Amino acid sequence: MALPAPTVVLLTDFGNDPYVGVMKGVILSRCPEARLVDLTNHVGPGNVREGAWLLLANYAYFPPCSIFLAVVDPGVGTARKALAVRAGSYFFIGPDNGLLYPAVADAGIEEIIALPVPKHASRTFHGRDVFAPAAARIAAGVPLGKIDTQVVPVVRLKFFRKGRDGEVVTIDRFGNVITNLPPLAQRESYRVQFSHPGGDEYFEGELAYRATYAAVPNAAKREPFIITSSSGTLEVALRGTAAAPRIGVLVGDRVRID
Repeated sequence: MALPAPTVVLLTDFGNDPYVGVMKGVILSRCPEARLVDLTNHVGPGNVREGAWLLLANYAYFPPCSIFLAVVDPGVGTARKALAVRAGSYFFIGPDNGLLYPAVADAGIEEIIALPVPKHASRTFHGRDVFAPAAARIAAGVPLGKIDTQVVPVVRLKFFRKGRDGEVVTIDRFGNVITNLPPLAQRESYRVQFSHPGGDEYFEGELAYRATYAAVPNAAKREPFIITSSSGTLEVALRGTAAAPRIGVLVGDRVRID
Protein backbone atom coordinates (compact mmCIF):
# COMPACT_ATOMS: atom_id res chain seq x y z
CA MET A 1 0.00 0.00 0.00
CA ALA A 2 1.44 3.35 -1.07
CA LEU A 3 2.03 5.93 1.62
CA PRO A 4 -0.01 9.14 1.31
CA ALA A 5 1.79 12.09 -0.26
CA PRO A 6 3.17 14.53 2.35
CA THR A 7 0.98 17.59 2.87
CA VAL A 8 2.56 21.05 3.17
CA VAL A 9 0.19 23.76 4.37
CA LEU A 10 1.12 27.41 3.74
CA LEU A 11 0.16 30.35 5.93
CA THR A 12 1.62 33.71 4.94
CA ASP A 13 0.97 37.44 4.67
CA PHE A 14 2.07 37.48 1.01
CA GLY A 15 -1.39 37.91 -0.50
CA ASN A 16 -1.47 37.42 -4.28
CA ASP A 17 2.18 38.31 -4.83
CA PRO A 18 4.47 35.75 -6.51
CA TYR A 19 6.26 34.90 -3.25
CA VAL A 20 3.79 32.10 -2.49
CA GLY A 21 4.24 30.55 -5.92
CA VAL A 22 8.02 30.71 -5.62
CA MET A 23 7.95 28.88 -2.27
CA LYS A 24 5.76 26.18 -3.82
CA GLY A 25 8.21 25.89 -6.69
CA VAL A 26 11.10 25.37 -4.26
CA ILE A 27 9.20 22.63 -2.44
CA LEU A 28 8.12 20.83 -5.59
CA SER A 29 11.64 21.02 -7.02
CA ARG A 30 12.92 19.10 -3.99
CA CYS A 31 9.90 16.94 -3.18
CA PRO A 32 7.73 16.56 -6.31
CA GLU A 33 5.25 14.26 -4.57
CA ALA A 34 4.27 16.89 -1.96
CA ARG A 35 0.67 18.06 -1.79
CA LEU A 36 0.52 21.84 -1.34
CA VAL A 37 -2.43 23.47 0.42
CA ASP A 38 -3.00 27.14 1.25
CA LEU A 39 -4.48 27.73 4.68
CA THR A 40 -4.33 31.45 3.92
CA ASN A 41 -1.95 33.92 2.33
CA HIS A 42 -3.96 36.91 3.50
CA VAL A 43 -2.80 37.42 7.06
CA GLY A 44 -2.52 41.16 7.66
CA PRO A 45 0.93 42.35 6.53
CA GLY A 46 3.36 41.69 9.36
CA ASN A 47 0.54 40.79 11.77
CA VAL A 48 2.17 37.97 13.72
CA ARG A 49 -0.67 37.76 16.27
CA GLU A 50 -3.32 37.27 13.60
CA GLY A 51 -1.24 34.63 11.86
CA ALA A 52 -0.65 32.84 15.16
CA TRP A 53 -4.39 32.74 15.86
CA LEU A 54 -5.27 31.40 12.41
CA LEU A 55 -2.65 28.68 12.75
CA LEU A 56 -3.83 27.75 16.26
CA ALA A 57 -7.50 27.72 15.29
CA ASN A 58 -7.08 25.57 12.19
CA TYR A 59 -4.07 23.25 12.29
CA ALA A 60 -5.97 20.31 13.82
CA TYR A 61 -8.31 20.07 10.81
CA PHE A 62 -5.41 18.75 8.71
CA PRO A 63 -4.28 15.12 8.52
CA PRO A 64 -1.52 13.83 10.82
CA CYS A 65 2.04 14.49 9.63
CA SER A 66 1.01 17.69 7.82
CA ILE A 67 3.82 20.25 7.60
CA PHE A 68 2.80 23.84 8.32
CA LEU A 69 4.98 26.39 6.54
CA ALA A 70 4.14 29.69 8.25
CA VAL A 71 5.79 32.92 7.14
CA VAL A 72 4.73 36.20 8.73
CA ASP A 73 8.17 37.57 9.32
CA PRO A 74 8.68 41.31 9.83
CA GLY A 75 12.07 40.47 11.40
CA VAL A 76 13.40 38.65 8.35
CA GLY A 77 17.16 39.07 7.97
CA THR A 78 17.73 39.87 11.65
CA ALA A 79 19.13 37.63 14.40
CA ARG A 80 15.74 36.01 15.10
CA LYS A 81 15.92 32.22 14.83
CA ALA A 82 14.33 30.12 12.10
CA LEU A 83 12.57 27.08 13.55
CA ALA A 84 11.29 23.65 12.63
CA VAL A 85 9.10 22.09 15.33
CA ARG A 86 7.61 18.62 15.76
CA ALA A 87 4.50 18.97 17.90
CA GLY A 88 1.92 16.23 18.38
CA SER A 89 1.23 14.68 14.99
CA TYR A 90 2.42 17.72 13.02
CA PHE A 91 5.44 19.71 11.89
CA PHE A 92 5.65 23.51 11.98
CA ILE A 93 8.23 25.70 10.23
CA GLY A 94 8.64 29.45 10.55
CA PRO A 95 10.33 32.35 12.31
CA ASP A 96 10.82 32.42 16.08
CA ASN A 97 8.68 35.52 16.56
CA GLY A 98 5.70 33.96 18.32
CA LEU A 99 3.93 32.93 15.12
CA LEU A 100 4.26 29.19 15.74
CA TYR A 101 4.12 29.17 19.52
CA PRO A 102 0.37 28.98 20.33
CA ALA A 103 -0.19 26.13 17.86
CA VAL A 104 2.87 24.08 18.82
CA ALA A 105 2.18 24.55 22.53
CA ASP A 106 -1.39 23.39 21.96
CA ALA A 107 -0.29 20.35 19.91
CA GLY A 108 2.43 19.45 22.41
CA ILE A 109 6.06 20.33 21.60
CA GLU A 110 8.29 17.28 21.12
CA GLU A 111 11.32 18.58 19.24
CA ILE A 112 12.55 22.00 18.13
CA ILE A 113 15.34 22.61 15.63
CA ALA A 114 17.10 25.84 14.66
CA LEU A 115 17.28 25.97 10.87
CA PRO A 116 20.57 27.04 9.30
CA VAL A 117 20.49 30.19 7.19
CA PRO A 118 22.60 29.66 4.07
CA LYS A 119 25.13 32.34 3.17
CA HIS A 120 23.35 32.92 -0.13
CA ALA A 121 19.95 33.46 1.55
CA SER A 122 18.18 36.71 0.77
CA ARG A 123 17.81 38.97 3.79
CA THR A 124 14.25 39.75 2.70
CA PHE A 125 12.90 36.32 1.66
CA HIS A 126 13.64 33.50 4.08
CA GLY A 127 10.36 31.93 2.98
CA ARG A 128 12.10 30.92 -0.24
CA ASP A 129 15.66 30.36 0.96
CA VAL A 130 15.24 28.91 4.47
CA PHE A 131 11.71 27.78 5.29
CA ALA A 132 10.57 26.23 1.98
CA PRO A 133 13.74 24.06 1.65
CA ALA A 134 13.25 22.86 5.24
CA ALA A 135 9.61 21.99 4.51
CA ALA A 136 10.72 20.03 1.44
CA ARG A 137 13.31 18.08 3.45
CA ILE A 138 10.78 17.13 6.09
CA ALA A 139 8.25 16.20 3.39
CA ALA A 140 10.93 13.97 1.85
CA GLY A 141 11.34 12.16 5.18
CA VAL A 142 14.49 13.78 6.60
CA PRO A 143 14.36 13.69 10.44
CA LEU A 144 14.52 17.04 12.22
CA GLY A 145 17.69 16.01 14.04
CA LYS A 146 19.55 15.85 10.73
CA ILE A 147 18.63 19.42 9.83
CA ASP A 148 20.40 21.27 12.66
CA THR A 149 20.68 21.58 16.45
CA GLN A 150 17.91 21.56 19.04
CA VAL A 151 16.90 24.88 20.61
CA VAL A 152 14.19 26.43 22.75
CA PRO A 153 11.85 29.07 21.23
CA VAL A 154 12.55 32.58 22.48
CA VAL A 155 9.21 34.27 21.74
CA ARG A 156 6.25 32.67 23.50
CA LEU A 157 3.28 34.61 22.17
CA LYS A 158 0.12 34.37 24.27
CA PHE A 159 -3.21 35.95 23.45
CA PHE A 160 -4.54 38.48 25.93
CA ARG A 161 -7.38 37.15 28.02
CA LYS A 162 -8.30 38.02 31.60
CA GLY A 163 -11.77 36.98 32.66
CA ARG A 164 -14.16 38.44 30.08
CA ASP A 165 -11.50 40.75 28.63
CA GLY A 166 -9.81 39.55 25.46
CA GLU A 167 -8.61 40.71 22.06
CA VAL A 168 -9.65 40.86 18.43
CA VAL A 169 -7.66 38.02 16.90
CA THR A 170 -8.71 38.32 13.26
CA ILE A 171 -11.17 39.99 10.89
CA ASP A 172 -12.37 37.75 8.08
CA ARG A 173 -12.99 38.81 4.48
CA PHE A 174 -16.66 39.45 5.30
CA GLY A 175 -15.65 42.01 7.92
CA ASN A 176 -16.71 39.83 10.84
CA VAL A 177 -14.78 40.61 14.04
CA ILE A 178 -13.43 37.41 15.65
CA THR A 179 -12.45 37.52 19.32
CA ASN A 180 -10.73 34.98 21.57
CA LEU A 181 -13.54 35.03 24.15
CA PRO A 182 -15.78 31.95 24.52
CA PRO A 183 -19.58 32.26 24.66
CA LEU A 184 -21.55 32.16 27.88
CA ALA A 185 -24.42 29.71 28.32
CA GLN A 186 -27.99 30.71 27.47
CA ARG A 187 -27.46 34.38 26.70
CA GLU A 188 -29.85 36.43 24.57
CA SER A 189 -27.52 39.43 24.49
CA TYR A 190 -24.03 40.55 25.48
CA ARG A 191 -22.54 43.84 26.63
CA VAL A 192 -19.64 44.59 24.28
CA GLN A 193 -16.87 47.15 24.71
CA PHE A 194 -14.03 47.74 22.24
CA SER A 195 -10.94 49.75 23.09
CA HIS A 196 -7.52 50.38 21.61
CA PRO A 197 -4.54 48.62 23.26
CA GLY A 198 -3.68 51.87 25.00
CA GLY A 199 -7.03 51.83 26.79
CA ASP A 200 -9.12 54.38 24.85
CA GLU A 201 -12.66 52.97 24.53
CA TYR A 202 -14.41 53.69 21.23
CA PHE A 203 -17.48 51.42 21.20
CA GLU A 204 -19.90 50.14 23.81
CA GLY A 205 -23.28 48.52 23.32
CA GLU A 206 -25.71 45.77 24.22
CA LEU A 207 -25.73 43.38 21.26
CA ALA A 208 -28.26 40.63 20.59
CA TYR A 209 -26.97 37.07 20.32
CA ARG A 210 -28.01 35.25 17.12
CA ALA A 211 -27.66 31.53 16.43
CA THR A 212 -27.09 32.12 12.69
CA TYR A 213 -26.51 35.06 10.35
CA ALA A 214 -29.91 34.46 8.77
CA ALA A 215 -31.63 34.73 12.17
CA VAL A 216 -31.19 38.52 12.11
CA PRO A 217 -34.60 40.11 11.36
CA ASN A 218 -34.84 42.67 8.57
CA ALA A 219 -35.57 45.39 11.12
CA ALA A 220 -32.15 44.76 12.72
CA LYS A 221 -30.07 44.56 9.53
CA ARG A 222 -28.07 47.68 10.40
CA GLU A 223 -27.39 46.64 13.99
CA PRO A 224 -24.25 44.67 14.96
CA PHE A 225 -24.90 41.38 16.71
CA ILE A 226 -22.99 38.57 18.44
CA ILE A 227 -22.64 35.06 17.06
CA THR A 228 -20.40 32.09 17.85
CA SER A 229 -17.65 31.88 15.24
CA SER A 230 -16.46 28.70 13.55
CA SER A 231 -13.52 28.72 15.98
CA GLY A 232 -15.93 28.46 18.92
CA THR A 233 -15.29 32.02 20.11
CA LEU A 234 -17.54 35.07 19.99
CA GLU A 235 -17.76 37.17 16.84
CA VAL A 236 -19.32 40.57 16.15
CA ALA A 237 -21.06 40.77 12.78
CA LEU A 238 -23.52 42.74 10.67
CA ARG A 239 -26.01 41.09 8.36
CA GLY A 240 -24.94 41.41 4.75
CA THR A 241 -22.14 43.91 5.35
CA ALA A 242 -18.83 44.34 7.13
CA ALA A 243 -18.93 45.02 10.86
CA ALA A 244 -15.26 45.88 11.35
CA PRO A 245 -15.12 49.13 9.35
CA ARG A 246 -18.55 50.18 10.61
CA ILE A 247 -17.36 49.95 14.22
CA GLY A 248 -13.75 50.89 13.51
CA VAL A 249 -12.22 47.67 14.87
CA LEU A 250 -8.67 46.54 14.12
CA VAL A 251 -6.90 43.25 14.81
CA GLY A 252 -5.22 43.49 18.20
CA ASP A 253 -7.81 45.79 19.76
CA ARG A 254 -9.06 44.92 23.23
CA VAL A 255 -12.60 43.70 23.75
CA ARG A 256 -14.78 42.99 26.77
CA ILE A 257 -17.86 40.81 26.30
CA ASP A 258 -20.07 39.91 29.25
